[in-house]
Amino acid sequence: MPLLVFAGKYGIIPTMKLKNLFSKKDMGNADAREIIRGNRIEAGPLTIADMERVIKNRESVALAELDRGYQLIKKYPRTVSILGSARFAPTDKYYKHAESVARRIVTELKYAIVTGGGPGIMEAANKGAYEANGVSIGFTIQLPKEQKTNPYVNASADFKYFFNRQTLLFFAAEAYIYYPGGFGTFDELFSLVTSIQTKKIQRTPVILVGSEFWMPFMKVIKQKLFVENSTIGEEDMSIYTVVDSEDEIINIIKKAPYRQE
Repeated sequence: MPLLVFAGKYGIIPTMKLKNLFSKKDMGNADAREIIRGNRIEAGPLTIADMERVIKNRESVALAELDRGYQLIKKYPRTVSILGSARFAPTDKYYKHAESVARRIVTELKYAIVTGGGPGIMEAANKGAYEANGVSIGFTIQLPKEQKTNPYVNASADFKYFFNRQTLLFFAAEAYIYYPGGFGTFDELFSLVTSIQTKKIQRTPVILVGSEFWMPFMKVIKQKLFVENSTIGEEDMSIYTVVDSEDEIINIIKKAPYRQE
C-alpha cells in the first residue's frame, strides 16, 4: 500500500500515524482501511476495486431512494414545499406563521404539504397540515447526529443522501415557501433558484417569508451580483418574492398555473 505523508510543523508524519491521533479504534495491521458509510467522506487510500465497490453501492442506494420517494409523491399531484430552519421552537413567530400557512394551504387550496420531516419549520408546517386533516409529507434525512421525524407526518420516505432528498422536495411542487434558516435552507434555496434560472425546471413561485430576515440578503445579491459584477441578470431577481402576509402567500399560490409534470 502506498504510504501517504503529511508535511507539517513537526516534519513528515505518515498518514496512518496521523489517522490514529483522531481515532480510538485499533487499526490492527498497517494495511487496514476503513470505509465510512453515509454522508461522510471515505477515509484512507482506496484501491480502484474499493472505489468501484463504494460507487456501485451508492448508485444502488441512490436509485432506490429516488424510486421510493417518487412512488410516494406521485400519489399527490398538487403539493407545496415548505422549508426553513430546524432550530425554531414552537414559541417562535416563524414557527407559528408556518403552522398557520400550512393549515390554510390544506384547507383553502387542498394541496399536500411537503417538508423535510424534521423539527422547527418542518414540524410547524407538518403540524398545520396534519391538524387540518390534510396530507402531511416528510422527506427525512439520515444524519450522524440523529434527527427524529416530527410526529405530524402522515406519509414519509427516508433518505441517506441530501441530493436525492432535495430532488424530491423540489419535485413538481406548485410553490416553494422558504422561512428563515441556516446553511441547509440557503443550499436548498440557491439550488432551486439556479434550476429555475437555467430552465431545468419551469418557473414556479419561490416565496421568501420574512422581509426582516431576507431583504438584507436580497440587497447584497442585487448590489454585488447584479450591479457591481453582472453575474446575474435583472430578470433573475424576479424568480423569488419576499413577503410577510399569509394572505399574500395564499394569493400567490392561487394564481400560480398548475404544473403538468
